[in-house]
Amino acid sequence: IGSMAGKEMKNRGGKCLKEVHTVTEALKTLYRQKLLPLEKYYDFSDFHSSSLEDADFDNKPMILVVGQCSTGKTTFIRYLLEQEYPGSRIGPEPTTDSFTAIMHGEIEGIIHGNALTVDPNKPFRKLSPFGTTFLNRFQCVHLPNRVLESISIIDTPGILSVAKRKMSRGYDFPAVIRWFAEHVDRIILLCDAHKLEISDEFSHTIMALRGNEDKLRVVLNKADMVDSQELMRVYGALMWSLGKVFCTPEVLRVYIGSFWSSPMRMTDNRKLFEQEEEDLFADIQNLPRNSALRKLNDLVKRARLAHTYIISSLKEEMPLVFCREKKKRDLIYDLPIIYSRIQQRSQISPGDFPDCAKMQERLMSHDFKFKALKPKLLAGLDELLNTDIAKLMPLLRQEEEETADRLLVQGGPFLGSQRGPFIVGNPFNHYGSNGESDHVSDEEWVVSKDKPKYDEIFYNLSPHEGKLSGSKVKGWMMSTHLPSSVLGRIWKLADVDRDGMLDDEEFALAGHLIEVKLDGFGLPHELPAQLVPPSKR
Repeated sequence: IGSMAGKEMKNRGGKCLKEVHTVTEALKTLYRQKLLPLEKYYDFSDFHSSSLEDADFDNKPMILVVGQCSTGKTTFIRYLLEQEYPGSRIGPEPTTDSFTAIMHGEIEGIIHGNALTVDPNKPFRKLSPFGTTFLNRFQCVHLPNRVLESISIIDTPGILSVAKRKMSRGYDFPAVIRWFAEHVDRIILLCDAHKLEISDEFSHTIMALRGNEDKLRVVLNKADMVDSQELMRVYGALMWSLGKVFCTPEVLRVYIGSFWSSPMRMTDNRKLFEQEEEDLFADIQNLPRNSALRKLNDLVKRARLAHTYIISSLKEEMPLVFCREKKKRDLIYDLPIIYSRIQQRSQISPGDFPDCAKMQERLMSHDFKFKALKPKLLAGLDELLNTDIAKLMPLLRQEEEETADRLLVQGGPFLGSQRGPFIVGNPFNHYGSNGESDHVSDEEWVVSKDKPKYDEIFYNLSPHEGKLSGSKVKGWMMSTHLPSSVLGRIWKLADVDRDGMLDDEEFALAGHLIEVKLDGFGLPHELPAQLVPPSKR
Protein backbone atom coordinates (compact mmCIF):
# COMPACT_ATOMS: atom_id res chain seq x y z
CA ILE A 1 0.00 0.00 0.00
CA GLY A 2 1.90 2.99 -1.33
CA SER A 3 0.51 5.51 1.13
CA MET A 4 1.31 3.48 4.25
CA ALA A 5 3.80 5.16 6.54
CA GLY A 6 5.84 3.83 9.39
CA LYS A 7 8.43 1.12 9.56
CA GLU A 8 8.15 -1.81 7.19
CA MET A 9 7.24 -5.15 8.68
CA LYS A 10 8.48 -8.38 7.20
CA ASN A 11 7.43 -11.94 7.85
CA ARG A 12 9.65 -14.93 7.14
CA GLY A 13 9.06 -15.61 3.48
CA GLY A 14 6.16 -13.10 3.54
CA LYS A 15 5.61 -9.82 1.76
CA CYS A 16 6.46 -6.44 3.15
CA LEU A 17 3.21 -4.68 3.97
CA LYS A 18 4.11 -1.83 1.61
CA GLU A 19 4.43 -4.26 -1.30
CA VAL A 20 0.82 -5.43 -1.34
CA HIS A 21 -1.72 -3.90 -3.71
CA THR A 22 -5.12 -5.25 -2.64
CA VAL A 23 -7.07 -5.33 0.61
CA THR A 24 -7.08 -9.14 0.56
CA GLU A 25 -3.28 -9.31 0.26
CA ALA A 26 -2.90 -6.74 3.04
CA LEU A 27 -5.22 -8.71 5.36
CA LYS A 28 -3.26 -11.91 4.72
CA THR A 29 0.03 -10.13 5.49
CA LEU A 30 -1.29 -8.49 8.67
CA TYR A 31 -2.76 -11.77 9.88
CA ARG A 32 0.47 -13.73 9.33
CA GLN A 33 2.69 -11.06 10.89
CA LYS A 34 0.71 -9.83 13.87
CA LEU A 35 -2.30 -12.00 14.73
CA LEU A 36 -1.25 -15.56 13.89
CA PRO A 37 1.87 -15.55 16.17
CA LEU A 38 -0.32 -14.39 19.07
CA GLU A 39 -2.99 -17.04 18.33
CA LYS A 40 -0.38 -19.80 18.29
CA TYR A 41 1.29 -18.57 21.47
CA TYR A 42 -1.99 -18.50 23.43
CA ASP A 43 -3.62 -21.66 21.95
CA PHE A 44 -6.44 -19.68 20.31
CA SER A 45 -7.60 -22.62 18.15
CA ASP A 46 -8.11 -24.83 21.25
CA PHE A 47 -10.86 -22.51 22.47
CA HIS A 48 -12.24 -20.76 19.40
CA SER A 49 -12.03 -21.18 15.63
CA SER A 50 -8.97 -22.65 13.90
CA SER A 51 -6.27 -20.47 12.38
CA LEU A 52 -6.92 -18.91 8.97
CA GLU A 53 -5.22 -19.98 5.75
CA ASP A 54 -4.71 -18.21 2.41
CA ALA A 55 -7.81 -19.92 0.98
CA ASP A 56 -9.95 -18.28 3.70
CA PHE A 57 -8.92 -14.86 2.34
CA ASP A 58 -8.89 -15.75 -1.38
CA ASN A 59 -12.13 -17.70 -1.74
CA LYS A 60 -15.28 -16.26 -3.32
CA PRO A 61 -18.14 -15.10 -1.08
CA MET A 62 -20.08 -18.07 0.31
CA ILE A 63 -23.77 -18.40 1.17
CA LEU A 64 -24.86 -20.90 3.82
CA VAL A 65 -28.43 -22.15 3.32
CA VAL A 66 -29.97 -23.66 6.48
CA GLY A 67 -33.47 -24.62 7.57
CA GLN A 68 -35.69 -27.42 8.79
CA CYS A 69 -36.54 -30.41 6.63
CA SER A 70 -38.66 -29.66 3.54
CA THR A 71 -38.47 -25.87 3.80
CA GLY A 72 -37.17 -25.65 0.23
CA LYS A 73 -33.38 -25.27 0.72
CA THR A 74 -32.30 -27.28 -2.33
CA THR A 75 -35.18 -25.82 -4.40
CA PHE A 76 -34.03 -22.31 -3.40
CA ILE A 77 -30.51 -23.11 -4.60
CA ARG A 78 -31.87 -24.54 -7.85
CA TYR A 79 -33.91 -21.34 -8.25
CA LEU A 80 -30.72 -19.26 -7.87
CA LEU A 81 -28.69 -21.39 -10.29
CA GLU A 82 -31.55 -22.17 -12.70
CA GLN A 83 -30.25 -25.72 -12.97
CA GLU A 84 -29.90 -28.92 -10.97
CA TYR A 85 -26.57 -29.76 -9.38
CA PRO A 86 -25.16 -33.31 -9.18
CA GLY A 87 -26.45 -35.23 -6.16
CA SER A 88 -29.36 -32.88 -5.38
CA ARG A 89 -32.63 -34.49 -4.39
CA ILE A 90 -35.93 -32.82 -3.55
CA GLY A 91 -38.85 -34.37 -1.66
CA PRO A 92 -41.30 -33.95 1.22
CA GLU A 93 -39.12 -35.98 3.61
CA PRO A 94 -35.46 -35.27 4.53
CA THR A 95 -33.56 -35.83 1.27
CA THR A 96 -30.35 -33.81 1.63
CA ASP A 97 -28.25 -35.77 4.15
CA SER A 98 -24.92 -34.11 3.34
CA PHE A 99 -23.23 -30.75 3.50
CA THR A 100 -22.65 -29.82 -0.14
CA ALA A 101 -20.39 -26.97 -1.24
CA ILE A 102 -21.51 -25.89 -4.72
CA MET A 103 -18.64 -24.10 -6.46
CA HIS A 104 -17.72 -23.06 -9.98
CA GLY A 105 -15.77 -25.43 -12.18
CA GLU A 106 -15.37 -25.81 -15.94
CA ILE A 107 -16.03 -29.55 -15.69
CA GLU A 108 -19.00 -30.91 -13.70
CA GLY A 109 -17.94 -33.25 -10.92
CA ILE A 110 -18.00 -34.17 -7.22
CA ILE A 111 -15.10 -34.11 -4.71
CA HIS A 112 -15.68 -35.97 -1.45
CA GLY A 113 -14.98 -34.66 2.04
CA ASN A 114 -11.71 -36.45 2.86
CA ALA A 115 -10.11 -35.16 -0.35
CA LEU A 116 -11.45 -31.63 0.29
CA THR A 117 -9.67 -31.34 3.65
CA VAL A 118 -6.24 -31.80 2.01
CA ASP A 119 -6.84 -29.38 -0.89
CA PRO A 120 -4.95 -26.11 -0.13
CA ASN A 121 -7.03 -24.21 -2.70
CA LYS A 122 -10.30 -24.88 -0.85
CA PRO A 123 -11.23 -23.18 2.44
CA PHE A 124 -12.24 -26.49 4.09
CA ARG A 125 -8.96 -27.89 5.42
CA LYS A 126 -9.88 -27.06 9.03
CA LEU A 127 -13.01 -29.26 8.93
CA SER A 128 -11.05 -32.49 9.47
CA PRO A 129 -11.36 -32.38 13.33
CA PHE A 130 -15.12 -33.02 12.97
CA GLY A 131 -14.28 -36.62 12.13
CA THR A 132 -14.80 -39.26 9.48
CA THR A 133 -18.57 -39.49 9.99
CA PHE A 134 -18.95 -35.84 9.03
CA LEU A 135 -16.43 -36.00 6.17
CA ASN A 136 -18.35 -38.93 4.68
CA ARG A 137 -21.34 -36.57 4.54
CA PHE A 138 -19.49 -33.60 3.10
CA GLN A 139 -18.84 -33.04 -0.58
CA CYS A 140 -18.03 -30.31 -3.09
CA VAL A 141 -19.83 -30.08 -6.42
CA HIS A 142 -18.16 -28.30 -9.33
CA LEU A 143 -20.59 -26.81 -11.83
CA PRO A 144 -20.09 -24.59 -14.92
CA ASN A 145 -22.65 -21.98 -13.91
CA ARG A 146 -22.43 -18.21 -14.35
CA VAL A 147 -23.83 -17.43 -10.90
CA LEU A 148 -21.09 -19.58 -9.33
CA GLU A 149 -18.40 -17.50 -11.04
CA SER A 150 -19.05 -14.88 -8.33
CA ILE A 151 -20.29 -16.83 -5.28
CA SER A 152 -20.29 -20.33 -3.77
CA ILE A 153 -23.27 -21.92 -1.99
CA ILE A 154 -23.34 -24.39 0.92
CA ASP A 155 -26.39 -26.68 1.03
CA THR A 156 -27.02 -28.32 4.42
CA PRO A 157 -29.01 -31.28 5.77
CA GLY A 158 -32.48 -30.40 7.00
CA ILE A 159 -32.69 -29.54 10.70
CA LEU A 160 -34.58 -32.38 12.38
CA SER A 161 -38.09 -31.76 13.69
CA VAL A 162 -39.32 -32.55 17.20
CA ALA A 163 -40.47 -36.02 16.16
CA LYS A 164 -36.99 -36.93 14.90
CA ARG A 165 -34.86 -35.21 17.53
CA LYS A 166 -33.66 -38.51 19.03
CA MET A 167 -31.99 -39.46 15.74
CA SER A 168 -28.21 -39.20 15.98
CA ARG A 169 -26.16 -37.77 13.13
CA GLY A 170 -22.87 -39.16 14.39
CA TYR A 171 -21.21 -35.73 14.47
CA ASP A 172 -21.75 -32.36 16.18
CA PHE A 173 -24.20 -30.71 13.77
CA PRO A 174 -24.45 -27.32 15.57
CA ALA A 175 -20.64 -27.12 15.80
CA VAL A 176 -20.31 -27.68 12.04
CA ILE A 177 -22.96 -25.01 11.40
CA ARG A 178 -21.03 -22.65 13.71
CA TRP A 179 -17.81 -23.26 11.74
CA PHE A 180 -19.51 -22.48 8.44
CA ALA A 181 -21.28 -19.43 9.93
CA GLU A 182 -17.92 -17.96 10.91
CA HIS A 183 -16.50 -18.44 7.40
CA VAL A 184 -19.38 -17.49 5.07
CA ASP A 185 -20.55 -14.06 3.91
CA ARG A 186 -24.29 -14.64 4.14
CA ILE A 187 -26.56 -17.06 6.04
CA ILE A 188 -29.99 -17.76 4.56
CA LEU A 189 -32.34 -19.27 7.18
CA LEU A 190 -35.36 -20.76 5.39
CA CYS A 191 -38.68 -21.25 7.18
CA ASP A 192 -41.83 -22.90 5.82
CA ALA A 193 -45.15 -21.04 6.02
CA HIS A 194 -46.78 -24.37 7.02
CA LYS A 195 -44.23 -25.57 9.59
CA LEU A 196 -43.19 -23.05 12.22
CA GLU A 197 -42.31 -25.42 15.05
CA ILE A 198 -38.96 -24.69 16.69
CA SER A 199 -37.42 -28.09 17.45
CA ASP A 200 -34.55 -28.69 19.88
CA GLU A 201 -32.05 -29.05 17.03
CA PHE A 202 -33.41 -25.91 15.37
CA SER A 203 -32.88 -23.98 18.64
CA HIS A 204 -29.33 -25.34 18.99
CA THR A 205 -28.59 -24.45 15.37
CA ILE A 206 -29.81 -20.88 15.86
CA MET A 207 -27.67 -20.64 19.00
CA ALA A 208 -24.71 -21.74 16.87
CA LEU A 209 -25.34 -18.73 14.63
CA ARG A 210 -24.99 -16.27 17.51
CA GLY A 211 -22.29 -13.71 16.93
CA ASN A 212 -23.03 -13.79 13.19
CA GLU A 213 -26.44 -12.09 13.22
CA ASP A 214 -25.13 -9.43 10.81
CA LYS A 215 -24.81 -12.15 8.15
CA LEU A 216 -28.26 -13.66 8.76
CA ARG A 217 -31.25 -13.26 6.43
CA VAL A 218 -34.51 -15.09 7.27
CA VAL A 219 -36.76 -16.23 4.41
CA LEU A 220 -40.41 -17.21 4.91
CA ASN A 221 -40.72 -19.59 1.97
CA LYS A 222 -43.77 -21.15 0.25
CA ALA A 223 -45.81 -18.04 1.13
CA ASP A 224 -47.95 -18.41 -2.02
CA MET A 225 -49.66 -21.43 -0.45
CA VAL A 226 -51.60 -19.35 2.10
CA ASP A 227 -53.99 -16.43 1.61
CA SER A 228 -53.32 -12.87 2.82
CA GLN A 229 -55.04 -13.27 6.20
CA GLU A 230 -53.28 -16.53 6.98
CA LEU A 231 -49.95 -15.10 5.81
CA MET A 232 -50.27 -12.24 8.30
CA ARG A 233 -50.82 -14.74 11.14
CA VAL A 234 -47.94 -16.94 9.97
CA TYR A 235 -45.58 -13.95 9.79
CA GLY A 236 -46.52 -12.90 13.34
CA ALA A 237 -46.04 -16.45 14.64
CA LEU A 238 -42.64 -16.69 12.95
CA MET A 239 -41.42 -13.41 14.48
CA TRP A 240 -42.62 -14.55 17.91
CA SER A 241 -40.87 -17.94 17.57
CA LEU A 242 -37.60 -16.42 16.36
CA GLY A 243 -37.72 -13.82 19.14
CA LYS A 244 -37.66 -16.62 21.73
CA VAL A 245 -34.47 -18.20 20.40
CA PHE A 246 -32.49 -15.18 19.18
CA CYS A 247 -32.93 -13.13 22.36
CA THR A 248 -31.97 -9.83 20.71
CA PRO A 249 -33.77 -6.46 20.97
CA GLU A 250 -33.46 -5.94 17.18
CA VAL A 251 -36.20 -7.26 14.90
CA LEU A 252 -34.85 -9.69 12.31
CA ARG A 253 -35.40 -8.88 8.63
CA VAL A 254 -37.69 -11.54 7.18
CA TYR A 255 -38.13 -11.88 3.41
CA ILE A 256 -41.50 -13.27 2.33
CA GLY A 257 -41.89 -15.14 -0.95
CA SER A 258 -42.03 -18.37 -2.86
CA PHE A 259 -38.62 -19.24 -4.21
CA TRP A 260 -39.25 -21.79 -6.91
CA SER A 261 -40.04 -21.60 -10.62
CA SER A 262 -43.50 -23.21 -10.54
CA PRO A 263 -46.73 -21.20 -10.93
CA MET A 264 -47.91 -19.43 -7.79
CA ARG A 265 -50.81 -21.13 -6.00
CA MET A 266 -52.31 -17.85 -4.73
CA THR A 267 -51.49 -14.58 -6.46
CA ASP A 268 -53.05 -12.13 -3.96
CA ASN A 269 -49.61 -11.02 -2.72
CA ARG A 270 -47.69 -11.38 -5.97
CA LYS A 271 -46.42 -7.77 -5.94
CA LEU A 272 -45.20 -8.13 -2.34
CA PHE A 273 -43.39 -11.39 -3.19
CA GLU A 274 -41.70 -9.76 -6.19
CA GLN A 275 -40.49 -6.79 -4.14
CA GLU A 276 -39.19 -9.07 -1.39
CA GLU A 277 -37.38 -11.21 -3.98
CA GLU A 278 -35.80 -8.12 -5.54
CA ASP A 279 -34.54 -6.99 -2.13
CA LEU A 280 -33.08 -10.40 -1.26
CA PHE A 281 -31.45 -10.88 -4.66
CA ALA A 282 -30.00 -7.35 -4.56
CA ASP A 283 -28.43 -8.24 -1.19
CA ILE A 284 -26.95 -11.46 -2.64
CA GLN A 285 -25.84 -9.72 -5.83
CA ASN A 286 -23.72 -7.24 -3.85
CA LEU A 287 -21.84 -9.91 -1.87
CA PRO A 288 -18.71 -9.91 -4.11
CA ARG A 289 -18.51 -6.11 -3.82
CA ASN A 290 -18.64 -6.30 0.00
CA SER A 291 -16.44 -9.38 0.35
CA ALA A 292 -13.22 -7.53 1.26
CA LEU A 293 -15.08 -5.49 3.88
CA ARG A 294 -16.55 -8.66 5.39
CA LYS A 295 -13.10 -10.28 5.63
CA LEU A 296 -11.72 -7.14 7.26
CA ASN A 297 -14.64 -7.08 9.71
CA ASP A 298 -14.13 -10.76 10.62
CA LEU A 299 -10.40 -10.22 11.15
CA VAL A 300 -11.05 -7.27 13.48
CA LYS A 301 -13.69 -9.28 15.37
CA ARG A 302 -11.15 -12.09 15.77
CA ALA A 303 -8.39 -9.71 16.90
CA ARG A 304 -10.58 -7.93 19.47
CA LEU A 305 -11.54 -11.15 21.28
CA ALA A 306 -10.13 -10.87 24.82
CA HIS A 307 -8.67 -14.41 24.72
CA THR A 308 -5.08 -13.30 25.43
CA TYR A 309 -6.02 -11.48 28.65
CA ILE A 310 -8.12 -14.40 29.88
CA ILE A 311 -5.33 -16.95 29.35
CA SER A 312 -2.65 -14.73 30.96
CA SER A 313 -4.92 -14.10 33.98
CA LEU A 314 -5.44 -17.84 34.44
CA LYS A 315 -1.68 -18.32 34.18
CA GLU A 316 -1.11 -15.80 36.98
CA GLU A 317 -3.60 -17.52 39.27
CA MET A 318 -2.37 -21.10 38.79
CA PRO A 319 0.10 -22.55 41.36
CA LEU A 320 3.33 -23.99 39.99
CA VAL A 321 3.12 -27.46 41.55
CA PHE A 322 0.64 -28.20 44.33
CA CYS A 323 -3.17 -28.29 44.28
CA ARG A 324 -3.37 -27.56 40.57
CA GLU A 325 -6.54 -29.60 39.94
CA LYS A 326 -8.45 -27.93 42.78
CA LYS A 327 -7.30 -24.48 41.68
CA LYS A 328 -8.28 -25.31 38.08
CA ARG A 329 -11.84 -26.17 39.18
CA ASP A 330 -12.05 -22.99 41.27
CA LEU A 331 -10.85 -20.79 38.39
CA ILE A 332 -13.32 -22.31 35.95
CA TYR A 333 -16.14 -21.75 38.44
CA ASP A 334 -14.97 -18.15 39.06
CA LEU A 335 -14.53 -17.33 35.35
CA PRO A 336 -17.35 -14.68 35.36
CA ILE A 337 -15.50 -12.88 38.18
CA ILE A 338 -12.24 -13.08 36.21
CA TYR A 339 -14.06 -11.59 33.21
CA SER A 340 -15.22 -8.64 35.32
CA ARG A 341 -11.75 -8.11 36.74
CA ILE A 342 -10.18 -8.03 33.25
CA GLN A 343 -12.86 -5.60 32.02
CA GLN A 344 -12.04 -3.13 34.80
CA ARG A 345 -8.27 -3.56 34.69
CA SER A 346 -7.75 -3.47 30.91
CA GLN A 347 -10.79 -1.37 29.89
CA ILE A 348 -12.14 -4.06 27.56
CA SER A 349 -15.77 -4.03 26.42
CA PRO A 350 -17.96 -6.96 27.64
CA GLY A 351 -18.84 -7.64 23.99
CA ASP A 352 -15.20 -8.57 23.26
CA PHE A 353 -15.30 -11.57 25.62
CA PRO A 354 -16.14 -15.10 24.40
CA ASP A 355 -19.25 -16.80 25.73
CA CYS A 356 -18.52 -17.64 29.37
CA ALA A 357 -20.33 -21.01 29.44
CA LYS A 358 -18.54 -22.23 26.30
CA MET A 359 -15.19 -21.04 27.62
CA GLN A 360 -15.77 -22.91 30.89
CA GLU A 361 -16.63 -26.07 28.94
CA ARG A 362 -13.41 -25.84 26.87
CA LEU A 363 -11.28 -25.13 29.95
CA MET A 364 -12.53 -28.31 31.67
CA SER A 365 -10.65 -30.46 29.13
CA HIS A 366 -7.53 -28.27 28.96
CA ASP A 367 -4.25 -29.00 30.82
CA PHE A 368 -3.89 -25.34 32.00
CA LYS A 369 -0.28 -25.14 30.80
CA PHE A 370 -0.68 -21.51 29.80
CA LYS A 371 1.84 -18.83 28.91
CA ALA A 372 2.23 -15.44 30.56
CA LEU A 373 1.43 -12.12 28.93
CA LYS A 374 3.97 -11.17 26.26
CA PRO A 375 4.08 -7.36 25.79
CA LYS A 376 5.66 -7.54 22.33
CA LEU A 377 2.79 -9.62 20.91
CA LEU A 378 0.21 -7.35 22.55
CA ALA A 379 1.93 -4.28 21.09
CA GLY A 380 1.65 -5.84 17.63
CA LEU A 381 -2.05 -6.51 18.22
CA ASP A 382 -2.67 -2.92 19.34
CA GLU A 383 -0.85 -1.62 16.26
CA LEU A 384 -2.97 -3.88 14.04
CA LEU A 385 -6.25 -2.60 15.51
CA ASN A 386 -5.34 1.07 15.99
CA THR A 387 -3.07 1.81 13.02
CA ASP A 388 -2.84 -0.82 10.30
CA ILE A 389 -6.58 -1.40 9.80
CA ALA A 390 -7.22 2.35 9.60
CA LYS A 391 -4.60 2.64 6.83
CA LEU A 392 -6.46 0.00 4.82
CA MET A 393 -9.69 2.01 4.60
CA PRO A 394 -8.62 4.32 1.71
CA LEU A 395 -7.53 1.27 -0.32
CA LEU A 396 -10.83 -0.43 0.48
CA ARG A 397 -12.83 2.56 -0.79
CA GLN A 398 -10.64 2.76 -3.89
CA GLU A 399 -11.24 -0.93 -4.68
CA GLU A 400 -14.99 -0.49 -4.23
CA GLU A 401 -15.05 2.44 -6.66
CA GLU A 402 -12.92 0.69 -9.29
CA THR A 403 -14.88 -2.57 -9.22
CA ALA A 404 -18.40 -1.23 -8.54
CA ASP A 405 -19.84 -2.56 -11.81
CA ARG A 406 -17.72 -5.69 -12.22
CA LEU A 407 -18.19 -7.18 -8.76
CA LEU A 408 -21.84 -8.14 -9.06
CA VAL A 409 -23.36 -11.62 -9.27
CA GLN A 410 -24.43 -12.23 -12.87
CA GLY A 411 -26.52 -14.91 -14.55
CA GLY A 412 -29.53 -16.92 -13.35
CA PRO A 413 -32.24 -14.70 -11.83
CA PHE A 414 -29.74 -11.82 -11.55
CA LEU A 415 -30.68 -10.47 -14.99
CA GLY A 416 -31.03 -6.81 -14.10
CA SER A 417 -32.28 -4.76 -17.04
CA GLN A 418 -32.50 -7.82 -19.30
CA ARG A 419 -35.78 -8.85 -17.72
CA GLY A 420 -37.69 -6.55 -20.08
CA PRO A 421 -41.19 -5.71 -18.82
CA PHE A 422 -40.56 -7.78 -15.66
CA ILE A 423 -37.92 -5.51 -14.15
CA VAL A 424 -39.35 -3.75 -11.11
CA GLY A 425 -39.99 -0.03 -11.66
CA ASN A 426 -39.21 -0.01 -15.41
CA PRO A 427 -41.84 -1.83 -17.48
CA PHE A 428 -40.66 -0.34 -20.80
CA ASN A 429 -36.95 -1.10 -20.61
CA HIS A 430 -35.26 -1.33 -24.04
CA TYR A 431 -31.72 -2.48 -24.68
CA GLY A 432 -29.39 -3.04 -27.58
CA SER A 433 -28.18 -6.10 -29.44
CA ASN A 434 -25.75 -8.45 -27.77
CA GLY A 435 -24.83 -10.70 -30.71
CA GLU A 436 -26.37 -12.84 -33.39
CA SER A 437 -28.03 -16.22 -32.93
CA ASP A 438 -26.62 -19.38 -34.42
CA HIS A 439 -27.61 -19.82 -38.06
CA VAL A 440 -29.71 -22.88 -38.84
CA SER A 441 -31.06 -22.91 -42.36
CA ASP A 442 -32.31 -26.43 -42.90
CA GLU A 443 -34.01 -27.28 -39.61
CA GLU A 444 -37.75 -26.85 -39.14
CA TRP A 445 -38.81 -24.31 -36.55
CA VAL A 446 -40.23 -26.37 -33.67
CA VAL A 447 -42.76 -23.65 -32.78
CA SER A 448 -44.43 -23.72 -36.23
CA LYS A 449 -47.10 -26.27 -35.34
CA ASP A 450 -48.47 -24.08 -32.51
CA LYS A 451 -48.03 -20.71 -34.24
CA PRO A 452 -51.68 -20.35 -35.41
CA LYS A 453 -52.83 -20.65 -31.79
CA TYR A 454 -50.41 -17.94 -30.64
CA ASP A 455 -51.18 -15.73 -33.68
CA GLU A 456 -54.81 -15.52 -32.55
CA ILE A 457 -53.73 -14.32 -29.09
CA PHE A 458 -51.15 -11.98 -30.66
CA TYR A 459 -53.66 -10.14 -32.85
CA ASN A 460 -56.24 -9.99 -30.05
CA LEU A 461 -53.69 -7.95 -28.07
CA SER A 462 -53.75 -5.22 -30.80
CA PRO A 463 -50.17 -5.03 -32.08
CA HIS A 464 -48.86 -1.73 -33.44
CA GLU A 465 -47.00 -2.01 -36.75
CA GLY A 466 -46.76 -5.77 -36.29
CA LYS A 467 -45.28 -5.68 -32.78
CA LEU A 468 -46.47 -5.81 -29.16
CA SER A 469 -44.93 -3.62 -26.48
CA GLY A 470 -43.88 -4.98 -23.11
CA SER A 471 -46.89 -3.44 -21.38
CA LYS A 472 -49.31 -5.31 -23.67
CA VAL A 473 -47.54 -8.67 -23.37
CA LYS A 474 -46.96 -8.45 -19.61
CA GLY A 475 -50.57 -9.03 -18.55
CA TRP A 476 -50.95 -12.10 -20.75
CA MET A 477 -47.65 -13.62 -19.54
CA MET A 478 -48.46 -12.95 -15.88
CA SER A 479 -51.78 -14.77 -16.27
CA THR A 480 -49.71 -17.99 -16.33
CA HIS A 481 -48.87 -17.33 -12.60
CA LEU A 482 -45.18 -18.11 -13.22
CA PRO A 483 -42.78 -16.08 -11.04
CA SER A 484 -41.59 -12.81 -12.54
CA SER A 485 -37.96 -13.99 -12.52
CA VAL A 486 -38.95 -16.91 -14.78
CA LEU A 487 -41.07 -14.68 -17.04
CA GLY A 488 -38.14 -12.26 -17.24
CA ARG A 489 -35.94 -15.10 -18.42
CA ILE A 490 -38.54 -16.07 -21.05
CA TRP A 491 -38.78 -12.45 -22.24
CA LYS A 492 -34.99 -12.28 -22.62
CA LEU A 493 -34.96 -15.46 -24.71
CA ALA A 494 -37.99 -14.53 -26.85
CA ASP A 495 -36.93 -10.96 -27.69
CA VAL A 496 -34.37 -12.22 -30.21
CA ASP A 497 -33.70 -8.87 -31.92
CA ARG A 498 -33.42 -7.05 -28.58
CA ASP A 499 -35.76 -4.20 -29.52
CA GLY A 500 -37.91 -4.41 -26.37
CA MET A 501 -40.97 -5.59 -28.36
CA LEU A 502 -42.27 -8.92 -29.69
CA ASP A 503 -43.39 -9.60 -33.26
CA ASP A 504 -45.65 -12.56 -34.12
CA GLU A 505 -42.76 -15.07 -34.29
CA GLU A 506 -41.18 -13.87 -31.05
CA PHE A 507 -44.58 -13.92 -29.34
CA ALA A 508 -45.13 -17.53 -30.48
CA LEU A 509 -41.66 -18.38 -29.17
CA ALA A 510 -42.54 -16.82 -25.78
CA GLY A 511 -45.74 -18.89 -25.65
CA HIS A 512 -43.80 -22.05 -26.49
CA LEU A 513 -41.25 -21.39 -23.71
CA ILE A 514 -44.06 -20.76 -21.21
CA GLU A 515 -45.65 -24.10 -22.09
CA VAL A 516 -42.27 -25.82 -21.72
CA LYS A 517 -41.90 -24.30 -18.24
CA LEU A 518 -45.47 -25.19 -17.20
CA ASP A 519 -44.76 -28.79 -18.26
CA GLY A 520 -41.99 -28.89 -15.65
CA PHE A 521 -38.93 -28.54 -17.89
CA GLY A 522 -36.07 -26.10 -17.41
CA LEU A 523 -35.30 -23.12 -19.62
CA PRO A 524 -32.12 -22.97 -21.71
CA HIS A 525 -29.46 -20.44 -20.73
CA GLU A 526 -29.12 -19.38 -24.37
CA LEU A 527 -31.70 -19.82 -27.11
CA PRO A 528 -30.94 -23.04 -29.06
CA ALA A 529 -30.48 -22.57 -32.80
CA GLN A 530 -33.58 -24.62 -33.68
CA LEU A 531 -35.76 -22.28 -31.58
CA VAL A 532 -34.60 -19.09 -33.30
CA PRO A 533 -37.47 -17.77 -35.52
CA PRO A 534 -36.73 -18.25 -39.25
CA SER A 535 -36.79 -14.51 -39.99
CA LYS A 536 -34.17 -13.90 -37.26
CA ARG A 537 -31.66 -16.49 -38.41
